[in-house]
Amino acid sequence: MDCATRVFLRDDNGEKFFGEGPCRLLEGIRRTGSLRASAQEMEMAYTKAARILKKAEEVLGFPLTRRSIGGKGGGGSSLTPEALAFVEKYERFRDGCRAANRALFEDIFGHG
Repeated sequence: MDCATRVFLRDDNGEKFFGEGPCRLLEGIRRTGSLRASAQEMEMAYTKAARILKKAEEVLGFPLTRRSIGGKGGGGSSLTPEALAFVEKYERFRDGCRAANRALFEDIFGHG
């Protein structure tokens, strides 16, 4: 027997606005420099990816990405300093929740 912990954040109306999907999307943008490439890696429509980020930005009150328009080298996206800090905090929170849940699970359902 095992347990799984899904960690997501909700806005004041109880709607999910951030979790593993948006976190992976931002990580992909950080790595590839492109929202489109990150969305493609996740097999997600670009419009859905943009909508997810817009919702998160509205709730958080700060931009998650900086976008540059195409030109000689093409356009792209990069994470803002606020986004980098937020992702780090989310990952720490997520990992802490998972560890606490595993410990509680073992305490209650453990072997013996």
